[in-house]
Amino acid sequence: MIGRIVEIQTDGMHLSLFRGFLKIESKGEHWKEVGRIPLDDILAVVSNAHGITYTNNIMVELARRGVPFVLTSDEHEPVGVLWSTSSNSVQSKRIEAQIQASLPLKKNIWSQIVKAKILSQAQGLDYFGKRSTYLRRLIRDVISGDATNREAVAAKYYFRELFGSHFVRDREELGINARLNYGYSILRTAVTQAVLASGLHPSIGLHHKNEFNPFRLVDDLIEPFRVLVDVKVKSLCDESSTAIALEDGVTADEKAALVSVLHTPVLLKDGSATPAVVAIQSLSISIAQKFINKETELILPEKFIYEETIKGLF
Repeated sequence: MIGRIVEIQTDGMHLSLFRGFLKIESKGEHWKEVGRIPLDDILAVVSNAHGITYTNNIMVELARRGVPFVLTSDEHEPVGVLWSTSSNSVQSKRIEAQIQASLPLKKNIWSQIVKAKILSQAQGLDYFGKRSTYLRRLIRDVISGDATNREAVAAKYYFRELFGSHFVRDREELGINARLNYGYSILRTAVTQAVLASGLHPSIGLHHKNEFNPFRLVDDLIEPFRVLVDVKVKSLCDESSTAIALEDGVTADEKAALVSVLHTPVLLKDGSATPAVVAIQSLSISIAQKFINKETELILPEKFIYEETIKGLF
């Protein structure tokens, strides 16, 4: 069973522990139970609303199980995470190796991630019948550490080709940008869980270096998977009977659709298909192993299968 990401979207909810379940109650004149979720089924909990309260018992149990509790901003961006401090020898060895990783090794890993990201963007354009030849040429130009910043060049072309020449990526805007922000926050949560579960520290990055960002490694590893959100947002735009206006916020149905990207099958190098959330975990584990043994091959996505979803995962 692949765990589910539990997102609390309604203001004023109360979370508590009840016989192996996360119990969710709404505040009012009297407490009213709105749901119970088995703790064994939970991959992560995301606090994405105002006025949420919780008991110490539920937080302790989530930490004990290695389930991150993610705090988000009004822009749906993770700003903090409750992380278990229960250490073990494997985790200690992996974090030590992560800290001591050489610059050439980190550059090598980052260049592979960038190539995988640009390839995924090209495939995303292919899915909508748009031009991708330029992106495929850029892949050949990526050098160690992406020193010539082919990633940024590809992104500029990709977004305008996907959403139109008028589109500008802006995290502060609503409309299409708000939907991208929300989808990326879901991916970021899944990557955070995978990084923590693989014994790595989320703040020690490969490429991202902002000292005020505690999720630098998460923001490195998310890159090849962003296209999942991009394709879903583009599909939502195409399916809408009216154009998504610049001032439009994200609807509940759209949020559910964006969460579903974690179900998308991913083809790996061995030809097997696995849900995106498992592919994220596989990449994180392979990076942890590569820090210890540089000969380890990274498990990067080869292709996303957008026509299908793997059911029964959440």
